[in-house]
Amino acid sequence: MRPLEEDLQALRTERDVLLTEARRRHRQQSRESRRDVKEAMRSGAIPAFTDFIESAEAGAFSDYIYTLKTGGQVELGFAGAKAQSIALTDGRQTTWATDLAESHQRFLSGWDLGTPGRPGLRVHFSGTRQERLVDPGQVFVRPRSKASG
Repeated sequence: MRPLEEDLQALRTERDVLLTEARRRHRQQSRESRRDVKEAMRSGAIPAFTDFIESAEAGAFSDYIYTLKTGGQVELGFAGAKAQSIALTDGRQTTWATDLAESHQRFLSGWDLGTPGRPGLRVHFSGTRQERLVDPGQVFVRPRSKASG
């Protein structure tokens, strides 16, 4: 049995080396992707959320990827919500827009992002329950199809 155990140990060692290399390559690819996104944000190729809301007239929030200025990918609204949404206020009342058409119409009518006394865009990190209010100018938007391809 000893030779078989030695062969098995050698195979396990080789597997570990290959898994380590696969993880290293995946981290490198993710790092390069984040670097490219940050460069596009700095150059203005990816619009900030406020510019996006002014120009986008229809569609779903889920058709886009939202990235913080720091490079972290976020989703809109509350963590655990079934659909992404944003809060808009006119200073007295608040409404939650669940699509681009409604948010575009209200934003152009003078409504601001956030709630009375709490301006900003509520975001949460994908796959977590961590949420926060951020300046809409610090969130950048790109189509989901470009990001995956």
